[in-house]
Amino acid sequence: MANPRTPRDKWIEEGMRTLAAGGPDAVRIEPLAQALGVSKGGFYGYFRSRDALLTEILDTWERTVAENVIDEVESGGGDARAKLVRLYAIASAGNDPMTAIASELAVRDWARRDQAVADRLRRIDNRRMEYLRTLFRAFCPDEDDVEMRCLITYSLRIGNHFIAADNGPRSRAEVMALTRQWLLR
Repeated sequence: MANPRTPRDKWIEEGMRTLAAGGPDAVRIEPLAQALGVSKGGFYGYFRSRDALLTEILDTWERTVAENVIDEVESGGGDARAKLVRLYAIASAGNDPMTAIASELAVRDWARRDQAVADRLRRIDNRRMEYLRTLFRAFCPDEDDVEMRCLITYSLRIGNHFIAADNGPRSRAEVMALTRQWLLR
């Protein structure tokens, strides 16, 4: 019986894991094949080159962290606050390589050295921020308040992982929960 071909999405997923662990230079065909337990020949059935894979990784990441997340939040229904609660839960879960914070940070680091990635990241950030604005505007009549809440929400998604400080008598999880409650008032 012939071995089934390694699915395209497995190459992309493993590519993102590698990107998250070591940056774009670490994404190499042979090590990816080894990690997947296959020969590198299967790679070329899907991708012309390593650069094509990197583009697919970014395309998949963009679709996953922007449109797919928004679709998931919207599909649950409810008012804007309920949607924000769902969004916070999705953002904090990060259960797969595309939504993991390590992937987010790796793409941001890559964007510091590659203008095309930086342009893409700006587009994604703008899409995510615009979605946050639509949610916060539903219960915040003041545009300054909307912008502050959006920036705080987005900054917590990215920056919380860089903060090493203790949170007094509370755990980080407790402080994050209090912050989310405050943002939803």
